[in-house]
Amino acid sequence: MSENITLKGITWNHSRGFVPMTATAQRFSELNPSVNITWEKRSLQQFADLSIQQLAERYDLLVIDHPWAGFAAKTGSILPFDKYLPANYLKDQELNTVGPSYESYNYNGHQWALAIDAATPVAASRPDLLEKHNLSLPKTYDDLLTMAKKGLVAFPIIPIDSLMTFYTFCCSLGEDPCQQDDSVISEATGIKALQLYRELALNIDPACFNRNPIQTYEAMTLSDDIAYCPFAYGYSNYSRDGYARKLLHFHDMVTLDGKTYLRSSLGGTGLAVSANCKYIDIAMQYAEFVASPDCQRGLYTDNGGQPGHLAAWTDKAANGKTHNYFANTLPALQRAYLRPRYFGHMFFQDHAGDVVRDYLMNGGDEKQVLAQMDDIYVQSKLKVQE
Repeated sequence: MSENITLKGITWNHSRGFVPMTATAQRFSELNPSVNITWEKRSLQQFADLSIQQLAERYDLLVIDHPWAGFAAKTGSILPFDKYLPANYLKDQELNTVGPSYESYNYNGHQWALAIDAATPVAASRPDLLEKHNLSLPKTYDDLLTMAKKGLVAFPIIPIDSLMTFYTFCCSLGEDPCQQDDSVISEATGIKALQLYRELALNIDPACFNRNPIQTYEAMTLSDDIAYCPFAYGYSNYSRDGYARKLLHFHDMVTLDGKTYLRSSLGGTGLAVSANCKYIDIAMQYAEFVASPDCQRGLYTDNGGQPGHLAAWTDKAANGKTHNYFANTLPALQRAYLRPRYFGHMFFQDHAGDVVRDYLMNGGDEKQVLAQMDDIYVQSKLKVQE
């Protein structure tokens, strides 16, 4: 390459989201001296809220959330990788997906992003505090409730996490949400899920209603009040020596009845290329580099990333650096629920969580809560036709 090429990327503001992208950009530029890749960051809330269409007008590379896949397919704001990368490369990505991570970016027959990061709500603990209080890890919902009544449990309950945990209870009761056109969940399952969730929420610090997963983990590590978090999107950073004041260990979640493990909603991030990018081939080469197994289990994980390639999750060195974060939580990823990704679902996500959170805080009629959610759900479906 004779000309100097500059690509701009946008990711999210956390050590897990920003540092591995800058590290991979630096290394890619060392291997390709005429290419300069710069990364900017946005808040976690902006990461969930801002339209990728707006971002694609300003950036060449985007780290995105998979519920945007349907929006991407409809607007054409990002490029389908299946038109640019070799079929055998994408097949490797598919075969080595962590849970449904690869599938989560596939919509209408095209691959809109590469799964560079995998996550789902999992459990976290402070082993030192469990020992101090002479407690073992809870195994069932009843064990969890008993620990919560001791004041030692916390979990995030901002609106989006309220909705994701509601999904978790529904899935764990045997019914996946959003399978019908006009109803989020059956009345019987929905009522039971809400009641289980509120019973637990009544026994934790009200500060949890204003915390996201990162703020929950910061509270767990900065103070010595919280011994256990039963479900929050996992962050391997907190299981690495030297990252936080106190080390967290991560685990699979409790069972509802001694048999059925909680089943949480897939998270993670994907790397996408803007349809407005002037240097598509270079952007695609960089994305291919970042998502490759060697980079994922090496450079990416070494720099605080939480990889999306299975080779990294089963890697002995990666688990050694994280007190077995990846091995311990992989079962939860493998069974994770893939939430809807149709064009209007972001509208539902943005509003339904408020309804659930309000119920958790103030109580109310579960049937009315479900009816409100159904109304929002139907509205979100109509947005497909707009």
